[in-house]
Amino acid sequence: MPTIKHILFPFDFSQQALRAAPFVQAVANRFEARVTLFGVIPPVWDVAPMGMPVMAGIESEAIERDLECRLGRVLTKDLAGTSLARVAAFGDPAVKIVEFAHNHAVDLIMMPTHGCGLFRSLLIGSVTAKVLHDARCLVWTATHAEEQRSPEVPRTILCAVDGSDRSAAQMKWGAEFGQKMGAQVKLLHVVPPISDWLGLETERELQEEVREEARAKIEALRQSAFVDIPLRVAVGHVATTVTEEARQEGADLVVIGRGSLQSPLGRLRTHAYGIIQGSPCPVVSV
Repeated sequence: MPTIKHILFPFDFSQQALRAAPFVQAVANRFEARVTLFGVIPPVWDVAPMGMPVMAGIESEAIERDLECRLGRVLTKDLAGTSLARVAAFGDPAVKIVEFAHNHAVDLIMMPTHGCGLFRSLLIGSVTAKVLHDARCLVWTATHAEEQRSPEVPRTILCAVDGSDRSAAQMKWGAEFGQKMGAQVKLLHVVPPISDWLGLETERELQEEVREEARAKIEALRQSAFVDIPLRVAVGHVATTVTEEARQEGADLVVIGRGSLQSPLGRLRTHAYGIIQGSPCPVVSV
């Protein structure tokens, strides 16, 4: 069963961060996990997230104390009943988030994804992109939280696997997480189209052969993980197909592999940010 005992909730006082709070509370309650509400004030040469002050000429200790006071006044009702700590830091937000997660046994980082820095990586915020790449723990993200109307406790989870060696572990985690959350879990593997001429019978037959080969491989991985989850193998462009399947299935959560985000040439790596950006529901990178 997945172990989630410590959740890190980076908080920048934005509306998206406020909308993420009920999801944090739901996971914390299910796993009886403690939550750290984490605020970071960036240096003066950075662009501060909305609601976060940028202070120049003040000692970092004073800045952190001021931010801790502000954190103490927010989410008192939203996170009521959870074991909650509030921590403030001064520095590069992505570096501080990852550093805290590594040094304090964080099992899950839960954060919205919105671009507030000087640079963005493939349409998601640069802070989120760096956290996704550098963090060793699970990362939950919600891109456009005002449109992602998923319930805090997911009912349907779509686990998108790329067929790599890590897929079996991802399937197992998804199945066990779904069991803990009381959700139905479905597997999805996307096979890219072999050509632009699938209207031709010969091309369709070849595409079907490729899809069946992929199905056999994923089924073998599923059996090796000892999970009983229905599998769909679709043909299409990966990011677009995963997000469209999530919509059609009414998914409340999409699970993708952490390895694909961290490996230089992971199969889903070039599509992961597109999935996160376009998903109709939050995404967990395992």
